Amino acid sequence: MLTIRYLGHSAFSLEADGKQVLIDPFLTGNPASAVSADEVNPTTILLTHAHNDHVGDAVELSKRTGATIFATHELATYLGQKGANAVGANHGGTVAFDGGTAKFVPAWHTSAYLDGDTFVAPGVPAGFVVRFGGQTVYFAGDTCLFGDMALIGEEGLDIAVLPIGDHFTMGPADAVRAVKLLKPKVVIPCHYNTFPPIQQDPEQFKRDVETQTGARCVILKPGEAYEAGS
Repeated sequence: MLTIRYLGHSAFSLEADGKQVLIDPFLTGNPASAVSADEVNPTTILLTHAHNDHVGDAVELSKRTGATIFATHELATYLGQKGANAVGANHGGTVAFDGGTAKFVPAWHTSAYLDGDTFVAPGVPAGFVVRFGGQTVYFAGDTCLFGDMALIGEEGLDIAVLPIGDHFTMGPADAVRAVKLLKPKVVIPCHYNTFPPIQQDPEQFKRDVETQTGARCVILKPGEAYEAGS
């Protein structure tokens, strides 16, 4: 069984068999965060891209817990220079972590970290197909809609976690189109209502998903969890 807990914005915790995987752990400074950085103890951290609202507390968490950070090559190299335990990979590659695997897949977005007044760690964004706790979960990361989501859907997705905020990522209408390409059993929306530019109505998204596709939409408030495979 897999427990997926929404931590706010695009941050998630995956828990199975006594192990915790964090996705994009933007906790400190996140107005929607349900937990503080010292309340999580990851064994693995997955980062979709270098924007500060996704890297978040990754370096500090890696230093404290020893968790391995997996990210695209340039970002992992930068985080390693900051003292994190980081492993780089790239699109199409699959990495193994304690209890599961994560396949890097494309995402259409930008990727750079603001360090002081300077953008560093340029590179490419990614999504992940995570196999963990008996489930296959697609984390799209920050992305627009793109046709190759149909190929990602061929992975056989139990769950798709999709941004719906618009402005910086695809909005609700395009996210519904993404569901049609991905064909997951369950959809969980994220990356909305954290900041004014990305205000959305998740209930309307849920209605659209469930009337236009065969998927079920699960809306999680920050701090809430979904038990997958139960």
